[in-house]
Amino acid sequence: MLKTLRRAGPALLLLAPSLILVGVFVYGLIVANFQTSVTDNHTAAQATGREPSVVVWFRNYTDLLASEAFQHSLANLVLYTAVFLVGTMVMGFLWAWMLDKPIRGEGIFRSVYLFPMAVSFVASGVVWRWLLNSNQGEQASGLNRLFQIVGLDFLQNNWWNNVTFGITAIAIPAIWQLSGYVMALFLAGFRGIPEELREAARIDGASEWKLYRHVLFPQLSPIALSALIIIGHMSLKAFDLIMSISKPANYQTKVPAVDMYVFKSSFDYANSAAVGAILLIIVAVIIVPYLVNLHRQEKR
Repeated sequence: MLKTLRRAGPALLLLAPSLILVGVFVYGLIVANFQTSVTDNHTAAQATGREPSVVVWFRNYTDLLASEAFQHSLANLVLYTAVFLVGTMVMGFLWAWMLDKPIRGEGIFRSVYLFPMAVSFVASGVVWRWLLNSNQGEQASGLNRLFQIVGLDFLQNNWWNNVTFGITAIAIPAIWQLSGYVMALFLAGFRGIPEELREAARIDGASEWKLYRHVLFPQLSPIALSALIIIGHMSLKAFDLIMSISKPANYQTKVPAVDMYVFKSSFDYANSAAVGAILLIIVAVIIVPYLVNLHRQEKR
C-alpha cells in the first residue's frame, strides 16, 4: 500500500488541482442545477432567499414538456439541428472532396473555407442579421435586395421572421461558419488513406466512383461519425448566434437555450435549471453511446 502511494503520489498531487476544480465547478454545479430544478423557485424573492422554496420534484419538467411554448422550442431545436447537420456535412464533404484532387492554389481555398471559423458567432451574427433582413419591396436590404437586383424577386422571404421555418434561416450562417471545420476533418481523412489502397483499386479495374464508394468512403466513416457528434452537440447548445440575429422574445426563433436565458432573467431559476437539465440529458444521450463505442474500439 505504501509503495503504491509513493508511486501514485506525485501523479495524484499533480492532478489534484484540476480534479478539484472539475469536481466543484463542473459536477458540483450540475448537482446544484438539478437540485434547483426540482424546487418551486420561480420568483425574485425566492431567488434572493427572502422567501422559502420547497421541493416539487419533477413538476417543473412535466409542466415544461406539456407547455406549447416549450414544445415549439424543442421543435425549433430539432429543425435547426437537422438543417445544420445536413448543411455542414454536405458542404464540408464536397469541399474536402474537391481539395483532395490536386489543384492550384489549394492553400488559398483551404484558408478561405476555414476563415469563417475564426469569426465569433456574435460578430458573424451581426452581419447575418442585416443579410437576412425580412424587409421586401422598396425597403428591401441584404439578400432580399440582392435578389431584387438580379431579378429573382420570387426568392425574397421573411427569413428568420417566418413563424414555422424561421429557425432554418438561422442555420444558414451556422453552416457557413462551420462547414470549413467539417472540411478539415474530411480532408485529413482523405489524406490519411494510403495511396497504395487507391492504386490497388485502380489496378483491379475500379472506376473513380467505385473507388470512392468501396474504398475511400468506408475509411471515412469514423470521421463522419465524429463530425456528426461534434456538430450535433454544438447545434443543441445554439444560443449566441440566435441571440445576435434575433431577440430572446422572438417566438419564431426560440430554442431551449434561449428559454433558459429568459427564465433566468425573470428570476425563474427552477424552470431555467430544468431547461438546462433537459439539454444536458439530450446531449448525454448523444455523446455517451459514442464515447462508450470509442472506448470499446480502443480496447480491441
